[in-house]
Amino acid sequence: MDATAIVELLDTPETRADPYPLYEQAHRLGPVARVSDMLVLVTGYAAVDRVLRDRDFGVVDPELTATMFGDCPEPPSLELFGRSILQANQPAHTRMRAPIAAVFTPRRIAAMRPAVERAVDRLLDDLAAAGRGGEPVDFMDRFAFPLPVGVICELLGVPEADRRRFRGSAHDLMAALEFMTVERDLTAADRAAVELQGYFAELVAQRRAHPSEDLVATLVARRDADPDSGITDAELIANLVLLLVAGFETTTNLLGNGLALLFGHDGARTALAGGTLPPGDFVEEVLRYDSPVQLTSRIALRDGLEIEGVAVPRFAEVLLLIGAANRDPARFPESQRFDPWRAEIAPLSFGAGIHYCVGAMLARLEATVAFPRFLARFPASAQAPGAVRDDRLLLRGYGELPITVGG
Repeated sequence: MDATAIVELLDTPETRADPYPLYEQAHRLGPVARVSDMLVLVTGYAAVDRVLRDRDFGVVDPELTATMFGDCPEPPSLELFGRSILQANQPAHTRMRAPIAAVFTPRRIAAMRPAVERAVDRLLDDLAAAGRGGEPVDFMDRFAFPLPVGVICELLGVPEADRRRFRGSAHDLMAALEFMTVERDLTAADRAAVELQGYFAELVAQRRAHPSEDLVATLVARRDADPDSGITDAELIANLVLLLVAGFETTTNLLGNGLALLFGHDGARTALAGGTLPPGDFVEEVLRYDSPVQLTSRIALRDGLEIEGVAVPRFAEVLLLIGAANRDPARFPESQRFDPWRAEIAPLSFGAGIHYCVGAMLARLEATVAFPRFLARFPASAQAPGAVRDDRLLLRGYGELPITVGG
């Protein structure tokens, strides 16, 4: 199987359900393989890590889009991401990211632990009530979604009454980032983009009129204090939408993927419940073994670039298979085996370089709190029939994960 066939098979139901057999095939081609003159496939851990950190490889920002494709209007969903740090190169990326990163400091995230513990315990109470009598309960709906959405919305200052509405909108919007080999209908994603931008525009206006201490108010105050050199209103709103959807979509998948792995690996479950396996080590191996984020891409920003000896001309696309890199046998011995005791896991699931996920510490905090507390509360829990994977590749997770919580 050559690199062209690998890329074509990425966008199939079979691969979206389980991409790892295809990744094994891709590794046989080496860490880097040319698909065409303007497309390169990267699956090796070291190569993916290098490209993510190399500023000669960038994202397709609005300026680059105009250079490559001319003045062509984009759908609202892609236009929204184009105004955010997700699709920004330097210097715009640092200009927009700096005020956001100033909030997601290690000290502030660590200080959120008691609040996260209280939120976890409340949701475990809800699971216990819903699963009383042995009835199956959807872990995704009852726990994996409400925990991260509650935490990020509390940080942003989104009222509790509004939080439930975001699950469908966020899921629809993130479809615009999916890997596609054929043109897809982005109607739902565009509708979600308009809805979410409208919501945060209203929230920004409220914070201007009635300042508070949440993240939205903090960013509004900083933007208004320096309107000429800081973030624009349109960028502020786009990045608030990004923080919301990225702040729980990936963590929701991390929680669901991790619980399913716990149910399938008795040794890890026993050790985590007994305190002999550090929760952080378990979470890192979940991130490596079944990453919530499976791929990303970069564009060569200048001539004369190469990756592992493969020439990459200017404006060529580099497809980075993060899920494959996390299972690179050259980096991880027995890479297809789930092993939370392995040394120096360091998955690439949150990226690397300037685009390293700003909320990575928060996601890790939520997961390391959630799994041990779940096992302590429900030692006899089990997975029930009927699990459903989302039909997506970029964001890998469960749409439904029925469980029984035991006595």
